[in-house]
Amino acid sequence: MNLNRLDGPVLSLFRVVVGLLFLFHGMSSLFGVFGGARGNGHAIAVGTWPGWYAALIQLVCGALVLIGLLTRLAAVLASGSMAYAYFTVHVPKGIIPLQNGGEPAAMFCWAFLLIAILGPGAWAVDSLVGRSRATVTARATDPHPDPATTA
Repeated sequence: MNLNRLDGPVLSLFRVVVGLLFLFHGMSSLFGVFGGARGNGHAIAVGTWPGWYAALIQLVCGALVLIGLLTRLAAVLASGSMAYAYFTVHVPKGIIPLQNGGEPAAMFCWAFLLIAILGPGAWAVDSLVGRSRATVTARATDPHPDPATTA
């Protein structure tokens, strides 16, 4: 059995799950849903540094990664924000993620870095846009177009 044919769909499912979880973090912090910021049921005050901006990145990048639009760019931004969170919030409490509470930040950082490098997978808006552009380009550069399809 050729497992390589599963690469695109599995990567897409990984991207969707990671994006959805990140989106939920952003929604929780910005809107107080799902237990709110830090589980207290309240939203972070608008403009509070760095929490509100981190939550905005989580919301926007999570949604973009979830649907697979501007995936690599959103994943790089999300990965960087989680690296920043890990080193500024968690490392001062200790270097080991299990002891400093930074496991989610570390996992998200590395998951988004993987998505940024490998791309969105087969099931993504980016992939659809790429395929439609390739079709348009192929038709435009075809020296012998089929008259039945150019009407």
